[in-house]
Amino acid sequence: MYAERGGRQAMGFNGDVQVVGTRGRIVMLVDNGVDGDSRVQKAARSAARSGWEVVLLGRAPGNVPRSWQLGRAEVRLLAMPDPLARRRHEFRRAWLRWPLAYPPSGIAAHRRQAVKAWQADLAVRRARLAMADPATPRRSMRSRVLQAEEVAARMAGKWVSARYWMLTRARTRRRFRNPWDRAYTLFWQAVKGDGAWRRLEPGLWDYELAYGPVLDELRPDLIHANDFRMLGVGARAKIRAAALGHEVKLVWDAHEFLPGVRPWRDNARWLPAHRAHEREYAPCADAVVTVSPALAEMLRDEHKLAGTPEVVLNAPTVGTIPPAEDEAAPDLRARCGVGSETPLLVYSGLASPQRGLDIMVEALPQLPGVHAALVVNKPDGPYMAEVRATAARLGVADRVHVLPYVAHWQVVPFLAGADAGVIPIHHWPNHEIALITKFFEYSHARLPLVVSDVKTMADTVRSTGQGEVFRAEEVADYVRVVTAVLAEPDRYRAAYDRPGLLESWTWEAQAEVLDSVYRRLLPGNSSAAGRAGGQVVEPEGRQPAVEVVP
Repeated sequence: MYAERGGRQAMGFNGDVQVVGTRGRIVMLVDNGVDGDSRVQKAARSAARSGWEVVLLGRAPGNVPRSWQLGRAEVRLLAMPDPLARRRHEFRRAWLRWPLAYPPSGIAAHRRQAVKAWQADLAVRRARLAMADPATPRRSMRSRVLQAEEVAARMAGKWVSARYWMLTRARTRRRFRNPWDRAYTLFWQAVKGDGAWRRLEPGLWDYELAYGPVLDELRPDLIHANDFRMLGVGARAKIRAAALGHEVKLVWDAHEFLPGVRPWRDNARWLPAHRAHEREYAPCADAVVTVSPALAEMLRDEHKLAGTPEVVLNAPTVGTIPPAEDEAAPDLRARCGVGSETPLLVYSGLASPQRGLDIMVEALPQLPGVHAALVVNKPDGPYMAEVRATAARLGVADRVHVLPYVAHWQVVPFLAGADAGVIPIHHWPNHEIALITKFFEYSHARLPLVVSDVKTMADTVRSTGQGEVFRAEEVADYVRVVTAVLAEPDRYRAAYDRPGLLESWTWEAQAEVLDSVYRRLLPGNSSAAGRAGGQVVEPEGRQPAVEVVP
């Protein structure tokens, strides 16, 4: 299975690009759909440009597999059914708490739809009866029968709704924070130690079953596993390869400090399970990289690593973009429908309550004439619906502009149209320890910054003078800082003239760090192609494929 490939000639996606004499095959793993994750996109693109043969595996939204080229790298999104993510209680009826609830078999939706169909049929029959000649035989009898059916349909609708409501409550009211669940967690931790995640969070196996076979088939020289879920997938592939006599190196790219992650659901098992999973497989990593010096030290101490992980900042790409992707970035002000004279604040990034976007809207009544552009991953999501509702309630809806993401290579020129970049995130452990992606994007757009007082970012802004810091979640202090920044924008923009500041905050500089990690782990592969990155041969008369949707 793992035959020696030596100086391989690797065919790129669909046979359209042939990379000759690659330095080695790198398979990158990420637990999302790749779109919107600029870090993994930049890592894949830059590694492929440096001569590595790169395949990036992600999870297909809607379980519809897709493949496309990202520069010289191949992206594959895999279908990932996740039946193990559902708990056993979700397949059972809650007889004691909700005795009349429908069984969780799908019959509830069927019954509700059937009642709606019955009521629709009755409405049509009532309309036909209304149009019938009053002298029609037995018309009054038909009317009484129809009336009785309508009463029965209404009663059936109430009955079905009540049982459906009970089913919904049975599903949503169960929380994994009751004494039984805590005891269950402690029991398996005591019995299995770090292996307890197999009982506490079996949904992690869904990733293994989707990614593992593809990873084995690709026979990588190096696996680059992004974040904690992919660490286990990569480690197990490395172990299987070793059993077959093939050495695979594993790089773990830790984006967050897991003990400081806020679980996305109310579940006492989630964090202990994922921490146990991470502890079990962290020793398998041949190298660890992460996003900030503070996080690097925390990971070293948490996992007793032999050395401090290398730091690869989430900095933007500022170099030349491939010709196929060099279209001009959209105009931020044009999308907002405002002119150059209008003060415009911008937020770019994930939309969630802990990101603090609410404060940008709540402050607008105290900032006359100021507009806010929110460039977010889910413009139509429930959280942004709440933000829009707040804007409408405060009478500032016309000054709040919710926009979708643009391509990652367009972000910096797109954001440059604003007067200031805002990072209003709340205090949370992982928010305190890193300079996040938007910090660097705002900086390269030469925007004055308005940031909350989370530690690392606030310290950096105070030291560079590129913006002002406000107390997180305090509207009055936010208004004070915004007013100051908009009054003297040139004062803050001047900070970017400091020699070497922006040059160190580029992905090109970070890619050098990442490439040095790869070269250290695979020294025998480096001679096959130099820093220029291998020879690319386009088959005569054909162009590289951009995307294929099977």
